[in-house]
Amino acid sequence: MIEIENLNKTYKLDNGEVTALKDINLKVKDGEIVGIIGRSGSGKTSLLRILRGVEDFDSGRVKVADAEVKSDSSKYYFNKLKKETAIHLQRSFGLWPESAFNNVIKKLYATKYGDESMVDFDLANDYYGDEARKLLEIVGLKDKIDHYAPVLSGGEKQRLIIARQLAKKPKVLLLDEPATMACPKTKQSILEAVKNINKELNVTVVLVSHLPEIHRYLSDRLILLKDGEIKKEGNTEEIIDEFLEDIEEEIPLDDSRTSEEIIKVKDLYKRYYLLTGGSVLEIKDINFNLNKEDILSIVGTSGAGKTLLLKMMAGLEQAERGEVLYKSNNNFWTDINKVSLERMDIRRNLGFMHQEFALSHYATVRSQLAVRLGFKNNDIVDYAKKKAKELNLSDELLDSLYNLTDLPEIEAKNRLEQVGLVPEILHELFPKFPDNAVKDEVREIFDGLDLSLDILDRKSYELSGGQKVRATLALALCSKPDILFLDEPFGDLDPLTLRIVSNSIKKINKQLKTTIIIISHNINFIKELSKTAILIKDGELIDTGNTLEILNKFSNFCEFS
Repeated sequence: MIEIENLNKTYKLDNGEVTALKDINLKVKDGEIVGIIGRSGSGKTSLLRILRGVEDFDSGRVKVADAEVKSDSSKYYFNKLKKETAIHLQRSFGLWPESAFNNVIKKLYATKYGDESMVDFDLANDYYGDEARKLLEIVGLKDKIDHYAPVLSGGEKQRLIIARQLAKKPKVLLLDEPATMACPKTKQSILEAVKNINKELNVTVVLVSHLPEIHRYLSDRLILLKDGEIKKEGNTEEIIDEFLEDIEEEIPLDDSRTSEEIIKVKDLYKRYYLLTGGSVLEIKDINFNLNKEDILSIVGTSGAGKTLLLKMMAGLEQAERGEVLYKSNNNFWTDINKVSLERMDIRRNLGFMHQEFALSHYATVRSQLAVRLGFKNNDIVDYAKKKAKELNLSDELLDSLYNLTDLPEIEAKNRLEQVGLVPEILHELFPKFPDNAVKDEVREIFDGLDLSLDILDRKSYELSGGQKVRATLALALCSKPDILFLDEPFGDLDPLTLRIVSNSIKKINKQLKTTIIIISHNINFIKELSKTAILIKDGELIDTGNTLEILNKFSNFCEFS
């Protein structure tokens, strides 16, 4: 089914070269599930993209079913390779702003006619409706069939993307970290779907994942990639043992926290509706307090409302009622959800890393850090207040604009455009930190995250997946915030790198006295890192307290894989 011979791939960067793959030789039998494991940056995604036909290579040969390409093959042959394969890429959320059902209908229609943009849904439903419903059932979205894709949880979006890829009826399914953002129950349903697809449809699967439990469940054979080379292949358990032998020793968690309350969540309520009508999620009167220097995990299944709660806590989503109160340095309490100049001082000391984070594609890491440090440096709020007066901007508008600096770049730009403003207004109010001072400012953070300062002058697209995750975390941490919000950002990290990040977060919490609120579906990560936890189910706060006790309750309605 798949033959790879003497495959080599080198990326040409602005300041040098990076060898991604070296002399790769591999065969995969028809109907086999072959797993690929390795550290972030080992070449896993590059290999998958070459198999997909969307990445060129320097030398070698790749054959998938009846399609064969060499380094000098024309686009015609690469297109043949695309027709034999379908792919799910890590952190890919390319979905139409339609229902889950319509997203699959569009892909089924495009498989035959080549265009997803002009679909007659009434006609397409007659031809493809049953098939679309079956695919959604296979990936566990039967109950979400009419739900609007943008309001699905991260794990649900991943399953919808897999359903769309299956609509292409591929001979080979390429999966790049297919369950990184899924809760244990959702992850299990994805793995079972992949196994069923392989067994019932005889689809050959090449599975890239850094999670040993996924390979134990799915992989017939496992390949270990290291520095772009196949280091070893064979028995899954033996390869996993070799992969994990270099993992960093875990730093013990310092469970101490102060008795000082710094956040109070009071009677928080919000309801989300589908555009087609009906409630999709309801955050129901949530109450809890958070103490300074705590590390709190928000636990719950996919779609439980964790991300929405986190965004309301950070003032990025407006609650319908209730308060999120922050204690300021002068011991006053400020509601983060109410427009005021006082909350600017609170927000300056917050860091946020989003679930669907995205670095600026063509910007250097240094430039992005300079922008972030500009938004958050000690004197910026005073400077912005003076500048706003010069520009005749109201206090309310200034505060609302500062709120945008914690949003992903694209979302902030869209909100500015909606009110007739250009993105440059943010940089005028909150100027960049000097580029030449960035290196010294972030050295400590980079050391803690095991990130080389050499990446400062690389553009985002030149980084590996693991480097992108850690660079984005560095953006959130570079200003040394008092409170850090992390929304499922580490699903892309291999266990070795994740241990480094986990140890780094413990150090940051202890040395910088940073209070941290985390959403993660990685149960072992939560056990290692969290001092306390809260359990959310269907938008309702079930319990708060000791992390292990919360996880035990969680297991009562969520099967672990």
